[in-house]
Amino acid sequence: MTLLPITAESHGVSIDLRYATPDNLTGAAIYRRAGAYLHPDAAAALGRAVDLARPLGLRFRIYDAFRPPEAQWLLWKTLPDARFVADPRLGSAHGRGVAIDLTLETPGGRILDMGTGFDEMAEASRHSSISVPAAAQRNRRLLLGLMIAAGWAHYDPEWWHFNLPHPERYPLLSDSVLDRPMVA
Repeated sequence: MTLLPITAESHGVSIDLRYATPDNLTGAAIYRRAGAYLHPDAAAALGRAVDLARPLGLRFRIYDAFRPPEAQWLLWKTLPDARFVADPRLGSAHGRGVAIDLTLETPGGRILDMGTGFDEMAEASRHSSISVPAAAQRNRRLLLGLMIAAGWAHYDPEWWHFNLPHPERYPLLSDSVLDRPMVA
């Protein structure tokens, strides 16, 4: 299976792969090199979302996309809680190339307030949380609406996470499917 690279040029998004930096829940870089990849079906759905956001004067900032199982194990060792990190023995939508973690930003790069940060593993990070300010709730609903309209499904505990419906239909992939591995 070929995964497609997602870049600023190909999709009109900004890329901020947090697992390629220490700015993530583990406090250490998980990816040896940054690269955002998606299954062709997910890349097409992202393209639809980008087209929906553009007339609103917004674009997406990508925090993560394909996450090899090798990286999933590193996350699981830090936070073995299936509410927030998929059990790597079962596989994840990220490991199939059909999940994406993202937020909305202005063309100038100002991130819209979502009430909590990316990877903030707390009840306040739920899509449905009303404990965050009203402006952040509106921004979350905007993000949710754009992604749902483009064909994505949401994961309620994490406002930033979206995946294609029924991700189990897609094969679990390894870091070895990439020309240059991200983790190994």
